[in-house]
Amino acid sequence: MGILDEVGKVAGAIAAVEATEKVDADAGFLTKAAAAVAGFEGAGALEKMVEKKEDEKPADDTQQADAGDAAQDSQT
Repeated sequence: MGILDEVGKVAGAIAAVEATEKVDADAGFLTKAAAAVAGFEGAGALEKMVEKKEDEKPADDTQQADAGDAAQDSQT
């Protein structure tokens, strides 16, 4: 999924530049460039965080299922 990751980062950069233009119509090249870099890096960081949460989720479900089984065993 390398290409999809990069597409997400580029979309973040474009969104950041568009937001900068909405806030400051006279924004200069350096301001737009800084916004593009921030959007690119921000989208990448957000994507990593989501992937990390998805990786942790199955482990949490397994632990909850084990806890539920232990509670049923103690009741019998």
